[in-house]
Amino acid sequence: MTLAEADAKPRKPLFALKSAETILSELDDAIGADDPKSTAARAKVLAHIRQTLSDARKSAEAELIATGKGTRCAQNLSNAEDEIIAAVHAFATRRVYPVDNPSGAEAIGLAAVGGYGRGTLAPGSDIDLLFILPYKQTPWGEQVTEYILYLLWDLGQKVGHAVRSVDECIRMAKADMTVRTATLEARFLTGDKALFDQLVKRFETEVMPKTGPEFIAAKMAERDERHRQMGNTRYVVEPNIKDGKGGLRDLNTLFWIGKYFYQVKTSQELVGKGVLSAADYRLFSRAEDFLWAVRCHLHFITGRAEEKLTFDMQPELAERMGYERRIGMLGVERFMKRYFLVAKDVGDLTRIICASLEFNHAKDMDLVGRVLAPFRSGRSKIKGETDFVVDTGRLNIARPDVFEKDPVNLIRMFMVAGREELLFHPDAIQAIRRSLGLIDNRLRNDPRANECFLTVLTSPLYVERILRAMNESGMLGKFVPEFGKIVALMQFNMYHHYTVDEHLIRAVGVMADIANGGLRNELPLTHELLPQLNDTRLLYVALFLHDIAKGRPEDHSIAGARIARRLCPRFGLTPAETDTVAWLIEYHLLMSEIAQARDIQDPETANAFADVVQSPQRLALLMILTACDIRAVGPGVWSGWKGSLLRALYYATEPLLSGGHSQVTQSDRIGAAREQLSRALSDWPTDEVGTYIGRHYDHYWLRAEPELQVEHAKMIRNADRAGEPFAGSIRVKSFEGITEVSFYLPDHPRLLSLIAGACTMQDASIIGAQIFSTRDGRALDTFRLRRSFTSDEDEKVRATRIIETVRQLLQGKRQILIDLGKESRHNKRLKPFALPAQVSVSNALSEKFTVIEVSGLDRMGLLYALTHAISDLSLTIGSAHIGTYGEKAVDVFYVTDLTGQKIMSKPRQRKIHDALMAVFEPRKAEPKVVNG
Repeated sequence: MTLAEADAKPRKPLFALKSAETILSELDDAIGADDPKSTAARAKVLAHIRQTLSDARKSAEAELIATGKGTRCAQNLSNAEDEIIAAVHAFATRRVYPVDNPSGAEAIGLAAVGGYGRGTLAPGSDIDLLFILPYKQTPWGEQVTEYILYLLWDLGQKVGHAVRSVDECIRMAKADMTVRTATLEARFLTGDKALFDQLVKRFETEVMPKTGPEFIAAKMAERDERHRQMGNTRYVVEPNIKDGKGGLRDLNTLFWIGKYFYQVKTSQELVGKGVLSAADYRLFSRAEDFLWAVRCHLHFITGRAEEKLTFDMQPELAERMGYERRIGMLGVERFMKRYFLVAKDVGDLTRIICASLEFNHAKDMDLVGRVLAPFRSGRSKIKGETDFVVDTGRLNIARPDVFEKDPVNLIRMFMVAGREELLFHPDAIQAIRRSLGLIDNRLRNDPRANECFLTVLTSPLYVERILRAMNESGMLGKFVPEFGKIVALMQFNMYHHYTVDEHLIRAVGVMADIANGGLRNELPLTHELLPQLNDTRLLYVALFLHDIAKGRPEDHSIAGARIARRLCPRFGLTPAETDTVAWLIEYHLLMSEIAQARDIQDPETANAFADVVQSPQRLALLMILTACDIRAVGPGVWSGWKGSLLRALYYATEPLLSGGHSQVTQSDRIGAAREQLSRALSDWPTDEVGTYIGRHYDHYWLRAEPELQVEHAKMIRNADRAGEPFAGSIRVKSFEGITEVSFYLPDHPRLLSLIAGACTMQDASIIGAQIFSTRDGRALDTFRLRRSFTSDEDEKVRATRIIETVRQLLQGKRQILIDLGKESRHNKRLKPFALPAQVSVSNALSEKFTVIEVSGLDRMGLLYALTHAISDLSLTIGSAHIGTYGEKAVDVFYVTDLTGQKIMSKPRQRKIHDALMAVFEPRKAEPKVVNG
């Protein structure tokens, strides 16, 4: 039975639960005159048990929907399973294998273990059984065991089982921690209770004494490893309800610790022992009930043991649990916010119980202490501090009235904890939580409190740890109410991996890592810029506030800048510093959007960006903030490719702001690029180099990277010497996390679409494309693919397949299916997202090109469909910039008409808009033509 419900009086379920004897009587009626051992009788038994189990599950689900009580649902399912197993056991021992005069060897004790042993089951949970046999056994025990197991398996249940004598149980419990945990949770079901009682008595006298610290250390280490595998945070937006941080398994761990170390049977006994307060117990009960409700709903919806709250499940769960849309927040976002707050409560309970173990039982907890925290006895003063002391190695308050006498100490304590590199004493945590009511507007506007907070926020050695501790305690959301509004707030999209508050703390942590010398290889430009900044404090403040207005109906960048203008003076920033922070927040997405969705080699891109930024100092600040922001979004979101795009935009813009742009004309840039390639091809004959350079138009030298120009030159030379009309080359760029595939072939109006189709056929994700034509009518296209394999060789193999697929398509040996990528329209992970498609056609973003920006729900084959439509419109694509943000695709094409001119005609722009919008909209069935 669960901790939260163990001491509650048994309540009658809302549905009529059949007893084992009733079920047994119904089985007798079902088989009639058939021999109980016959195949026909077994089939009837199986059918009746299946129907009984189905009815019980339907009734439990109905009660869950009606009452919302998750723990009750889990108990109802467990109770129903108990009666079914007891009935099957009775049928097996009384009808199928009856023994008139059983000996001591003909006995079986049947116990539930594992999660089932706690008296709770989800619809898809495993049924863990322990068959306890006497020391001396007969074939009868094996027959009965097999009958029960095979019947349960034929029901479709996942049954884990062990068949052991009491001696074997004890021996294995001593040697194996998993077996010890299962035995700890054993609960008698049916059969010979004397065998079960003997097992429990021997376990409590021979295994449990003096092994509490060892058991707890093992469970905590097991928990830490499980958290590590799950990402070590409870704030992932697709959490695991069972094994994730703050999930049901963490509550189970608390149950095991309480039962094993304190020798308790109910949670009420933990309250009596001073481990949990009455309020803590209520918190435990509410958390458990919510998590069980979510898990049971999830199993009922999916029809299986699904434990991950995936995006496609979250909206339906929110609807079933009654979470509706409110201003600024979807129902699913409200539901997930509740989930994360509960996960936080589970973390609080874990800290409370573990701290109680550490401090109240220190003399017995040397082994546990090595797992939980370092232990030092006694109290000692802290130099310069009269209100705080070091108590048994942790920071504690010196007197009970420290916070009441001066509420600023609530903020100062966190600053001291960071400065002195101390963890919090559990008494201090409790005192902070009890004193949150002292945080009012007077304290929020106290210069001393804000000075302490700014010190914490701008101290790279400890800022992330202390901000997270402040957030976990509830203090951060109280001191900065605007932050409190985004605590546990998730954004219902596939791009952001964490809740908003966790993302902000991680973004500040990335900045601290850089300041401490980390990420040098990943963010080289950031380390170059940092020493040039006048004040790095502004970055910490901007990162802490940049998404603070999420969850509001208005643009969060503009609203966030407005909040910053109000908060920064409170924190102690000057008007000029406040203006800079507000500007950074208002434009914190701009650099990333331009770098990933614009042609950086187009001079107009850098000019327009420079007009917004206006100063080299702001450019450097925005560059660092953008890198920190992207890296904090989630694992795998940052890549070397994104870093290279940001650096390219920085290097293109910085001269315009520092006054260097007038010194280098476009002709100078073209000449320098040609000269650089000539030097790189120094082993070629001079006349051959000159002839090759003459094959390219001017814009090639402005837009292609020097390394890519060399790669192109070698590919084209080899193709010309071999007399091949088609050539391909591959360049794996490990640091950027991309693979470049270049093609040299006769130009073709649908060439980009064809190559995009080939990439889709090989499951390759395109993140960028550069398209060039040579003066002799050849096409020179380079596609950048998102890396999929850890091995460079595997990347080359896939790229080679793409090149060969393009060759075969051109030769007519293969064809692109009309519905290429159609199946991904029905991808269940994309199903819950409804993104309106948008198409914009602009002539203001480039001097030479019309820029088409398309955004909408991503899918496999989307780029192929878009480029196919653009080809149908008789447009020439100069460059393509492919962006994917979770479920959202943002693709930008720089195009001209077939004569190389911009698209100026309004009717033709409308035609482009409508044709590309149609790519996202399901086509209506063509009317059939019937001949009269």
